[in-house]
Amino acid sequence: MKTTEERLIDLESRLTFQEDLIDTLNTTVFRQQQQIDELELLCTRLAQRLREVADQAALRPAIIDERPPHY
Repeated sequence: MKTTEERLIDLESRLTFQEDLIDTLNTTVFRQQQQIDELELLCTRLAQRLREVADQAALRPAIIDERPPHY
């Protein structure tokens, strides 16, 4: 059976390990959130650009209706 001092040392070691793990996980979650924010911004920009291109394409006459240049 462990002595009280050994048990206390074991608990302190576990606590230290858990604190380190929590800090590591917190950093990982923070970085992931930053990446998510960047990806959401990129998706928003891409969707806007796609709408702009679609709007521009809608204003152009269809190529099917154009006569070839050799006629």
